[in-house]
Amino acid sequence: MAISAMQAAKAACAASGWALSNLQLHKILYIAHMIYSGRHDGEPLINDERFQAWPYGPVLPSVYNYASSYGSSNIQNIFNHIPDLDPSTEEGQIIIDAVGRLGSLEPFRLVDITHEPISAWAHSYVPGMRNVPIEQEMIINEYRERFPTTEPWAKERA
Repeated sequence: MAISAMQAAKAACAASGWALSNLQLHKILYIAHMIYSGRHDGEPLINDERFQAWPYGPVLPSVYNYASSYGSSNIQNIFNHIPDLDPSTEEGQIIIDAVGRLGSLEPFRLVDITHEPISAWAHSYVPGMRNVPIEQEMIINEYRERFPTTEPWAKERA
């Protein structure tokens, strides 16, 4: 069961205690999406929107625009009308895991991770453009490059 971009954003922000900036949120959602997709033979975690390659990394435009008024501050609960994601589902757990592992990192450390040469972002980004889609197949390739022999966070899933 894939989820909407807004459901994923709400779940991540709630899991962080509403302590994520827009920049952090997008990088964490991207990494969760990549891992979920890699575990599920390419099935996307977020099914209603594709990530785009923007200057600071992967972005879900609808979520960015919705939360942009917060700038670099923590996003507050602006998702009241969005249905909650059941945290006991695999989708909910992967977002909670991603927030737990990555939410305390500095925003630009997350940018560094998503900008690595093996990243789908690095293969998609066109300087000066914001609307370049990151193809799902490139995201799967990134997962395979990053985790060729081990599955991320495997110990917690066992």
